[in-house]
Amino acid sequence: MTDQTATPRAFCVSVPLKGRIAIPGDKSISHRSLMLSALAVGESRVTGLLEGHDVLATAAAMRAMGATIERRNDGEWVIGGVGVGGLLQPREALDMGNSGTSTRLLMGLVASHPITATFTGDASLSGRPMGRVIDPLSQMGADISASPGGRLPLMVRGLAPAIPLSYRLPMASAQVKSAVLLAGLNTPGITEVIEPVPTRDHSERMLRGFGAELTVETDGDGTRHIRIRGEAELKPQSIIVPGDPSSAAFFLVAALVVPGSDVTIANVGLNPTRAGLVDVLKQMGGDIELLDAREVGGEPIADLRVRHSALKGIDVDPAVAPSMIDEFPVLFVAAALAEGRTVTTGLDELRVKESDRIAVMAAGLKAIGARVEEREDGLVIDGTGGDPLPGGATIAGHLDHRICMSFAVAGLVSKAPVTIDDIVPVATSFPNFEALLAGLQR
Repeated sequence: MTDQTATPRAFCVSVPLKGRIAIPGDKSISHRSLMLSALAVGESRVTGLLEGHDVLATAAAMRAMGATIERRNDGEWVIGGVGVGGLLQPREALDMGNSGTSTRLLMGLVASHPITATFTGDASLSGRPMGRVIDPLSQMGADISASPGGRLPLMVRGLAPAIPLSYRLPMASAQVKSAVLLAGLNTPGITEVIEPVPTRDHSERMLRGFGAELTVETDGDGTRHIRIRGEAELKPQSIIVPGDPSSAAFFLVAALVVPGSDVTIANVGLNPTRAGLVDVLKQMGGDIELLDAREVGGEPIADLRVRHSALKGIDVDPAVAPSMIDEFPVLFVAAALAEGRTVTTGLDELRVKESDRIAVMAAGLKAIGARVEEREDGLVIDGTGGDPLPGGATIAGHLDHRICMSFAVAGLVSKAPVTIDDIVPVATSFPNFEALLAGLQR
């Protein structure tokens, strides 16, 4: 998983995209369904699980700590849990590959168990700082030894019983919030996370679904107080994972910008803490229709019909950033094709993703002829008004799956091919991305 040969891929101007597709399961929900099933007492079943490298890294780690996890021939996953407090000492280092979510959330789990785990990852993950998680988990009593800069490889020595705390998030981060809540599962008393800006709430929804005692109170200013009572007994569940809105994003934008396109994306999760991109693209003039809106397993989903549209530049409200933080790279591509100027601010977190997504997207868009100004917390983009981009460059993807897929979309509306230096990282979140794209081009 961490030593594959680089595979360049060129993407060129596309025929209209037509048809109906089903995207892979939501990555955030897939990670959490495996972790919480592994901590329940009994057998849980999960359908629609994303089977990308990141989620498989989570599965391997939970197996290493005692859970039984099996994929049936029909695609259903069956997980036998060890119970909260029952995680076993892993015999070897846990290889997280490229998955920051796996790393941060599993650090939380280990922090309140009497075990020691070493976390390793690929070159990209090993360059990402873990300090935001190390700080609160250390306050709960975990002993964490990290490489310089708070990076991987690192070792977590858990403490049981851990120390409950009330932790105010210094910046919006669903991963840090979830790490503290997961540590709180095996910590006596009440562990609290104070969240000034709402972030994706899959952890809260799923913890409740498994039977944890969790409450959320919202102040008048929108600050959320999330409290979990520790030493919980989780009950096994049957989970249906909705389609990942972060994966749908690439086909949403592709259908909007490729002339003549008409695409329906089935079963997309539209959790309000994740659906910001749909609203922003509609504000830009995108023709996006929600069909058969429904709720499955406590998560709202719908089919999205998307048709080619003349997009207009807007000032993106920074308040929506937490609800679409992973979708900004492909939004930048849409902005480069829109009429007028798009301004984005408040995107500091993009600097510490799989790559510095602000700098990498700015450099790549400039290389294919877009007009971009990089600022500290976002980009200012003057669009082409629907005209194709010049293209004709090779883009350094920096082992970042979302960068690679964003420039694949850009290649569909460029006069000369856009080449990604390595398409392999796409498999971390979207193994059949190229196959679905090819199917819409027939």
